[in-house]
Amino acid sequence: MILPIVAIIVGFFLLIKSADKFVEGASSVAHHSGMPPLLIGMLVVGFGTSAPEMVVSAMAAMDGNPALALGNAIGSNIVNISLILGVTAVLAPIAVHSNIVRKELPILLLISLALGVMLWDFEISTIEAIVLLGIFFSVFGWQIYAGLTGKGDALEADCEADVGPIDTSLSKSILMLTLGLIVLVASSRLLVWGAVEIAAALGVSDLIIGLTIVALGTSLPELAASITAVRKGEHDLAIGNVVGSNMFNTLAVIGIAGAIQPISNIGAEIFWRDWIAMIVLTVLLLLMSIKIRKSRTINRYEGGALLLTYVGYNAYLISSSF
Repeated sequence: MILPIVAIIVGFFLLIKSADKFVEGASSVAHHSGMPPLLIGMLVVGFGTSAPEMVVSAMAAMDGNPALALGNAIGSNIVNISLILGVTAVLAPIAVHSNIVRKELPILLLISLALGVMLWDFEISTIEAIVLLGIFFSVFGWQIYAGLTGKGDALEADCEADVGPIDTSLSKSILMLTLGLIVLVASSRLLVWGAVEIAAALGVSDLIIGLTIVALGTSLPELAASITAVRKGEHDLAIGNVVGSNMFNTLAVIGIAGAIQPISNIGAEIFWRDWIAMIVLTVLLLLMSIKIRKSRTINRYEGGALLLTYVGYNAYLISSSF
């Protein structure tokens, strides 16, 4: 039991460090290629923070644990909205000015509903996984278009401030990107092994481990990015990172895992408990961010409510697992 715990701790540490270097290297390479700061912020940085979820889920599926992959993706979406935006909003209310972010929120809701339709029979088939990946590339294409044409959007100023000037050479950036990816894969495999061993020792399912320990650990880059963005006054980037990450988790992370190995025999609770929790939080985020005749701000009280939701959900998971 001690060795798996050490594997998880070391895996998380290396995962976060390698993800940070991977994003930094990717952002620098994108900057050298002439990509606009808005596009770098939306795609490279926003999706880059979801790299841990993607690699961990892919490794889990390849190791024959697709339920862990599904739990990681859905659990990360729950963590992103309830814990990350909750903590961030309690520290400083999040003002939503960007038209791009407000357009992405309804798309995220539709994507989450589509996942629910697929989970109705309590499995994700290979065909459904391919459909998710197809939607992902469509949304990816729309985001590239939005990033190229979003001049004057509030998110553009946030991205320019966040990306800033790049003083790293192209060769060093490529090296950072490559090494970051290698360590990311290695640490993900270490983390998955530790998580599966602990699940077996405690007698709980891979799904529960994915929804709790793994989801929290792989969401740490989003937490760091959102808190840093709000402290800098880059509010739209904070919520944009979470929305982009949840899209990525639902479409690419689950899609890749399901394409590697169909996700089956996952139990009715994945729909009635976990997907319902995710969809409720997504609706709450939409309502908090797009308010009629009110300032579009997620205030401290709403942040506190999101945090309480996270605590209640995890308390229920833990109590029902033993």
